[in-house]
Amino acid sequence: MEVTMSADQVIAAIQGLRSKGDQLNKKKIKTNHPDLMRHALHYFPDWNTAVEKAN
Repeated sequence: MEVTMSADQVIAAIQGLRSKGDQLNKKKIKTNHPDLMRHALHYFPDWNTAVEKAN
């Protein structure tokens, strides 16, 4: 996998989705934003950790 986002960009993307009111559950993100999920799992041990870091 080519990494095109930094950890900070992943966090910013999660924060952006939250501010738009999007649901951040793993299934929705995996379906609607697969690249974001892949990048988040590259930098963080799991999706929930990425979401917690974005708080």
